[in-house]
This record gives sequence, structure tokens and C-alpha cells, in this order.
Amino acid sequence: MLSLNWCSICLTMYVGVWEIYMNKTELINSLSEETNFSKKDIAKVLAAFTRIVERTLRKGGKVSLTGFGTYWLSRRPARAGINPATKQRINLPAINVPRFKPGKHLKEIVRAA
Repeated sequence: MLSLNWCSICLTMYVGVWEIYMNKTELINSLSEETNFSKKDIAKVLAAFTRIVERTLRKGGKVSLTGFGTYWLSRRPARAGINPATKQRINLPAINVPRFKPGKHLKEIVRAA
């Protein structure tokens, strides 16, 4: 499990609610501290992970990490829309949309927070 490094997490105020987020660099730093691997090695692993997920989704497959969640591709059908600037009707093409469903363990951890 990842531990959050509070000194590297950015806090922003958004409509009166504090939002905590971690960017890629902060994730690499936290993983490096947690595992004692170099930041360079962690960056390579993270880049490889994202390439593998992208390639698998592009082929129509799923990536499932037990306890964490599942990534898959969903097809959004073609539909009619309206251009908000001109109020003119337009046809929006069918597109593929990446989806993520959190796993049981991740849901339990988040609910307990």
C-alpha cells in the first residue's frame, strides 16, 4: 500500500473544499521512498505500465489489478449534439472511452478514510 508523503502533496482550495492530489513526479518520489528503488527506475516502470495499459485498451482488452481495480474500454455511440456557441445541431461521432472500476479493497480503504 502507498503511504502519502504529506510534504509533497499539493493542497488547493476549490469552492470551500480542500482537495488533495498527487502528480506524476510526487508519485515517483513516494514510490521511490516506499520501495528504495531509484527515481529513474520507478519512472521507467511507471512509463512501461502506462504503455501496457494503453496498448491493451487499444486492442479492446481489460487490465485488472485484483483489489485495486479494472481498466477497460467502453464504446459511446454516435449522437446528436448542439454547439453551445451557435446553437446549431451537430452530429457527434461514436468514440471509445477509457473506464475504471475500483476494486473491493480500494473501495474499503477509501470509505474508511
